[in-house]
Amino acid sequence: MVDIHCHVLPNVDDGPKDWNVAEEMCHIAAQDGITHIVATPHSNDEFAYDRGALRAKLTRLQTVCGEWPMLTLGCDFHFSYENVSAALGDPNRFSIGNTQYLLVEFSDFALSLPMREALARLVHAGLVPIVTHPERNLLMQQNHELILKLLDLGCLVQVTASSLTGRWGDAARATALWLLKNDAVHVLATDAHDPVHRPPILSAGRDAAAKLCGQDVARALVDDNPRAIVSGEMVPYVPNVKKGARREARSL
Repeated sequence: MVDIHCHVLPNVDDGPKDWNVAEEMCHIAAQDGITHIVATPHSNDEFAYDRGALRAKLTRLQTVCGEWPMLTLGCDFHFSYENVSAALGDPNRFSIGNTQYLLVEFSDFALSLPMREALARLVHAGLVPIVTHPERNLLMQQNHELILKLLDLGCLVQVTASSLTGRWGDAARATALWLLKNDAVHVLATDAHDPVHRPPILSAGRDAAAKLCGQDVARALVDDNPRAIVSGEMVPYVPNVKKGARREARSL
């Protein structure tokens, strides 16, 4: 399995606070069957994102952990005017490795028309936004149609694996299941922050997805698609949103 969203670098955001904890997270991930992790420090008003310094930390963590899991640098990119401007100036500054893929986290409080226009500019610049954990976004929990509109703009959708097992509450689980049922999910990821409360475990979410969508789709969400993403390739599994999903979303 490949985890494209994991806060595993120490002392850079609200993830692990020391190297021992970061190393423990890598070991937990490896034991769960994760062979590749994308380290995704936040870039927002609270945490600055210094690509060079973060790359040095990533290299050190890879040395500490050994060959597995493989580590790639990415970013948990908060969708703000400042970040969008920076990404348009340097499209690869925040992306996953040297690929075109960019993890994008939206505010819980607004998804305005100017924001959608800014998202379209990122797509025009050659980036492929991956919307992170929309099932946990308070606004999108109440309006599933917003998520479908982001798909229309060319975004991919990443659901947190533990949302499927109830870690984030009933509303997040219901939204995650609705997205899966309507073929609107491209990737599952851990969004791990520590070894105990938010550990890097994908298998439980994969198994929950398999019960709803089958083994082939579940494998695509934790292996085929994320593996293609870290390689900068087109995702092989492209879900086709089911007919009636938009009508159903409007009535929720």
